Amino acid sequence: MTTSPPTMLSFVRDLPNICSLTGLFFALISLYASMTARFDLAVIAMVWAVFFDWTDGIVARKLKGRTDQHRAYGAQLDSLIDIISFGACPAVFLLSHGNYHPFWLVPAFIVLAAAAVRLSWFNIFGLGDDGSYAGLALDNNILVIALVFLFREEFSRPVFTLVLATLFIGLGIMNLVPVKTPKFGSRWFPVLGIYCLVITLLLGFIL
Repeated sequence: MTTSPPTMLSFVRDLPNICSLTGLFFALISLYASMTARFDLAVIAMVWAVFFDWTDGIVARKLKGRTDQHRAYGAQLDSLIDIISFGACPAVFLLSHGNYHPFWLVPAFIVLAAAAVRLSWFNIFGLGDDGSYAGLALDNNILVIALVFLFREEFSRPVFTLVLATLFIGLGIMNLVPVKTPKFGSRWFPVLGIYCLVITLLLGFIL
């Protein structure tokens, strides 16, 4: 007798998946903010999407009693959300910052394509035997962009759009090159939290 699969909503109640969906919510905020030219908010939302992307993995590893189905579902959900948070969000951010001029479609596509190619590869091959990544992890792109964005006032908007596009292309290449990069463990999680808070304070209240 064939056993019926669990309901879709039964996976939504899983705490790591709640964290993943929270990250998706911040990705949606980032998309909305980018499309309405609220770039400070877009960057803030993207860094919190990174925070919850880290959170879901940490919670999943510590949570007892999760089934293989829950782990497999969580991995699929995480990957689908990553393509939005670390592919679509920065691509739309770049397009909007460039006033949607067709010239920026190429670097925006590179950002999105690099994310799709990397995630597809990772879904098959995962981490190396030594626990390292092949290429730069996508969430690092957002952390770098957030830092660079703090200096946006030093440039005119067209020039800074060019800076962003160049940076995105460089990061996209680094995402795909077969060079080992370390996977930051849970001990770095407090550092990430502080980084997200600092970016939020600087962009939301100070600068």
